[in-house]
Amino acid sequence: MSEIKTNVMRILEKNKIAYNSYEYPHGKDPVDGVTVANLMKQDTKKVFKTLVTKGHSGNYYVFVLPVEDELDLKKAAKSVAEKSVEMIPVKDILKITGYIRGGCSPVGMKKEYKTTYHISTKYIDKIIVSAGKIGYQIELSPDDLIRITKGQVSDIIKNKFAQKI
Repeated sequence: MSEIKTNVMRILEKNKIAYNSYEYPHGKDPVDGVTVANLMKQDTKKVFKTLVTKGHSGNYYVFVLPVEDELDLKKAAKSVAEKSVEMIPVKDILKITGYIRGGCSPVGMKKEYKTTYHISTKYIDKIIVSAGKIGYQIELSPDDLIRITKGQVSDIIKNKFAQKI
């Protein structure tokens, strides 16, 4: 359990959403999500990363998917009715979201962006995402997370089997 209270935790508490917080050993630099899951001794299927994209229209979109998986840009674009989406440059993350790379949470961004969660959230009882600061994660019900971010669910990851053919 973490002693630190991040803005994400305050938002969840204000909305009476139950969560657990975790702290993992960290430096100043972000580490990949699989490393975070391993440091926390958590299953990588319930630890999710938050990615931000820009659509052909100029709108920004947030995608939340398991740390082991890769965002399929075509599926992602289709899920938000865009012609195409592309990852935003790392240098723009703070300006667009209010978070730094490695500490980007779907909760509490500067603006409310359309947020899409991978369909696997429907099959797990708890999801772990960034608490908005490197070294801190929150665990909560996927339904609560989707509700508070006004999110939707879709198949947005690359098919691992198709990549190997």
